[in-house]
Amino acid sequence: MLAGDDELGLVYLPISTPTNDYWGGKRPGANVYAESVLCLEAATGKRVWHFQTVHHGLWDYDVASAPNLVDIVVGDRPIKALAQVSKTGFTYVFDRRTGEPVWPIEERPVPQSDVPGEKSYPTQPHPTKPPPFERLGINEDDLIDFTPELKAEAVEIAKRYRLGPIFTPPIVRGAGGKLGTIVMPGAAGGANFPGASVDPETGILYVESQTTPVGMAVVPPEPGRSDWDYVISYVPTPGPRGLPLLKPPYRRITAIDLNTGEHAWQIPFGNGPTNHPTIKHLELGPLGSPYGDAVAEGGILVTKTLLIAYLAKPGELGRGARGTLLRAFDKTTGELLGEVDVETRLHGAPMTYLHGGRQYIAVAAGGRRGDDELIALALPREE
Repeated sequence: MLAGDDELGLVYLPISTPTNDYWGGKRPGANVYAESVLCLEAATGKRVWHFQTVHHGLWDYDVASAPNLVDIVVGDRPIKALAQVSKTGFTYVFDRRTGEPVWPIEERPVPQSDVPGEKSYPTQPHPTKPPPFERLGINEDDLIDFTPELKAEAVEIAKRYRLGPIFTPPIVRGAGGKLGTIVMPGAAGGANFPGASVDPETGILYVESQTTPVGMAVVPPEPGRSDWDYVISYVPTPGPRGLPLLKPPYRRITAIDLNTGEHAWQIPFGNGPTNHPTIKHLELGPLGSPYGDAVAEGGILVTKTLLIAYLAKPGELGRGARGTLLRAFDKTTGELLGEVDVETRLHGAPMTYLHGGRQYIAVAAGGRRGDDELIALALPREE
């Protein structure tokens, strides 16, 4: 999706990953405009500025959502800002008129590919502010450790993969005896669809994100199927005893103050596998719902006082969705104020409207069996 500034006459385009997503031997260099935020003159289509979030992408880190446009004050300087969240777990913040970063974005050295024919880019952009809203990369300290036994099992599992910081490239499957690289936040992790929501009065950005380790390797294609040297081969990354491989939280909501470049708060979103028999006795509290357990698609509705979001209600031990939990949070603290159990699958952005003196929240539902409908929930009448 795009974003536009009517007053400035500018439109902002989030740009995808080039093909082949995971092997770039036939597209050397940075691959300019790929995985970028691109600003155009709306009237002419002329490029005004662009910023590339990933050079020579190998991880499917396309910019998957529309940027947020918001006016902020940094120090004493008012800025017409653009904030772009990403699968990388970074928030990239610019003056939307000029493309100048509000805070420095540093080019830092990253691990290089050893895949034949690949020439990965030597550096990648790292925003100095705001802090990442997701875990970046993976090492042994990130593995699940609710009990010593679980940690030991997770360490043994992790030995099958290449681990490393963000932007560690995929490997050829089997190279060095490894199944693949564990990529974090992962192609389905970080901030994917639908991106973030912003409060225009406070300059606070709210982003729902996922910690989603993805095992990636490349393999030669089957004869006659492709003219590339390598294509992707996803590798499962199961954790011990059916639990996630990593520590929680597995899903988060983060409030980012764009006036200061700091996090205002961060909470786990969803309960996660707290009822798993191996850890139920630990009474761990909310862990955030693992990817695939409780997928949220609608984003966050921001009101004067609340954040309203939803996630699928998992079945027994997270297997299969059983309706949807619509939740309301205090937007200043992240405190959960209430929830409604909706007995169907919600999808799309939550909406709110006033009718007859009563406030309503409406969300699209159904969709898998031709049972689309719009569900409207009424708030209690004021006394």
